[in-house]
Amino acid sequence: MIGAMAAMGQGLQAALLLARGRPEGLGKLSEPGSDAMRMAARSFWAILLCLPAFICLHLIDWAQGAEADPARSLALDLMGYATGWLAFAVLSHRLAHALGRGAHWPRFIAAWNWCNVLQYLMLVAAALPTLLGLPDWMAETAWLVAMGWALWLEWFATRLTLALPKRTAAVLVMIDVAIGLFLVGLTGVLQGG
Repeated sequence: MIGAMAAMGQGLQAALLLARGRPEGLGKLSEPGSDAMRMAARSFWAILLCLPAFICLHLIDWAQGAEADPARSLALDLMGYATGWLAFAVLSHRLAHALGRGAHWPRFIAAWNWCNVLQYLMLVAAALPTLLGLPDWMAETAWLVAMGWALWLEWFATRLTLALPKRTAAVLVMIDVAIGLFLVGLTGVLQGG
């Protein structure tokens, strides 16, 4: 358990450094004496750390509109959450190998997982103007800034960890976004909306 807690601390420190544009965050993703795949596997604790923020964001969405069946909606959203997270992990593994960067994938996925924690926290913070009933332009500006920063962070971490050109890193980010949008659309259809 202590090893998992230390890995979480290291991963979050790495994400905080990367979020400030500091490449030395990558050094926090290495565990002395352990293999890279173990480090990558431990980074999937981020799924559980992000879950409260994910639920919070969906509660805010649900508060904006009437849900006919909130329990079903939550179940579908949670399935989409897990599916999207794991689908990108599997697909990125294959893409990293196809790009000749397979050896870099464990560090990439660890950075991606831990950066997701910060991205979710930023999105929750961006939702505060809506919760506080502030004008729409403030809420929309906060959301735009949070989304822009989240996309930049993913791109920066992807480019750095996989040692990719800028455009190739941007394509990987677009694939992640496309998976998310597809799953949002699919769960919307399944919810009848």
